[in-house]
Amino acid sequence: MPINCEKLSFIASPAAEAQAALEELSRLYGNRPVGEADVIVALGGDGFMLQTLHETITSGPRVYGMNRGSVGFLMNDYRVENLPERISVAVENEFHPLQMTATDTDGAISTALAINEVYLFRQSYQAAKLKVEVDSRVRLDELICDGVMVATPAGSTAYNLSAHGPILPLEAPLLAMTPVSPYRPRRWRGALLPNHVCVDISILEPEKRPVNAVADNAEVKSVLHVRIAQSTKLTARILSDPDHSWSDRILAEQFSN
Repeated sequence: MPINCEKLSFIASPAAEAQAALEELSRLYGNRPVGEADVIVALGGDGFMLQTLHETITSGPRVYGMNRGSVGFLMNDYRVENLPERISVAVENEFHPLQMTATDTDGAISTALAINEVYLFRQSYQAAKLKVEVDSRVRLDELICDGVMVATPAGSTAYNLSAHGPILPLEAPLLAMTPVSPYRPRRWRGALLPNHVCVDISILEPEKRPVNAVADNAEVKSVLHVRIAQSTKLTARILSDPDHSWSDRILAEQFSN
């Protein structure tokens, strides 16, 4: 079924290239307010796409990105011609973000959403010492490492991949749990988890080995405990060109050099 794209809203990152594209596309196709749009067209790189998804996920519009930044894995190629026709036949990808609930050393509780990953990392020269539970069952009673993350399929090609974690197909009902520089257990290289589980990570020796937690770009310092679970109430919807779909990009990434 063709995607309705009569009302387009164009938004852009501050980069000069993105701002020039915003001016050109607005002149050609008009520019509706975000709240009135059938589709939001995000102009920039992957960072701007994540920012756009975070800002619009509660209202649930479709987002179509075009690359006017330095990294564009989540973006489609930039072309001006026949944009409404192109969007109307785009492939829609839906996914639910992770929700991080973090308790810090002062007892304050913070929540944040992650489209890519939730990441815990050591704050000082001392390695982090963590206890990992999955659905209330202790899986690692002591993980010593520089950090550990839980990544979505959408985020599996980001920091997770740099930390030698697995690439997950977008449709896979899985999460990747990947350590960064694990020291003990020395041979533990991570796990694949069903996306419906709840992960609890407790910080051991928090005064000696302080740890920060990040959900995409939202950081909480000096945490004692972090809970990570997929949000079932919120849905992000990204559009990709059928000849270069997001699923195809993730598959191709697994065979790249």
